[in-house]
Amino acid sequence: MQKTRIHTCETATTMTDVRYEVDRLDGELVRLLAERQSFMRAAARIKGQRNKVYDRERIEDVVSKVLGNAAEAGLSASIAEPVWRTLIDRCIAYEFEAFDELTADRASPDEAGA
Repeated sequence: MQKTRIHTCETATTMTDVRYEVDRLDGELVRLLAERQSFMRAAARIKGQRNKVYDRERIEDVVSKVLGNAAEAGLSASIAEPVWRTLIDRCIAYEFEAFDELTADRASPDEAGA
């Protein structure tokens, strides 16, 4: 269940107010990350070759865009960059798992060792 925003950082006056909003935001982040993860599965399906999962150039492009967005939004680069690099790393691991699972699902019974 999605919580309703009650406070801003300026109107929060107690730690209960702050914690409520942090918990609300964490819930939103989880939903967004789940959506992002679903696209990693789509990427695994679309790429077609396992060696295309890891793309150093794309990683640096994503980080560069994130740092630009972070600067505009007032998010510290010292938070944004390590968070996104970790996120990317975990998403790549997930994509490899998804690729392997999807590839195994497409294999014929003889190829799958059945």
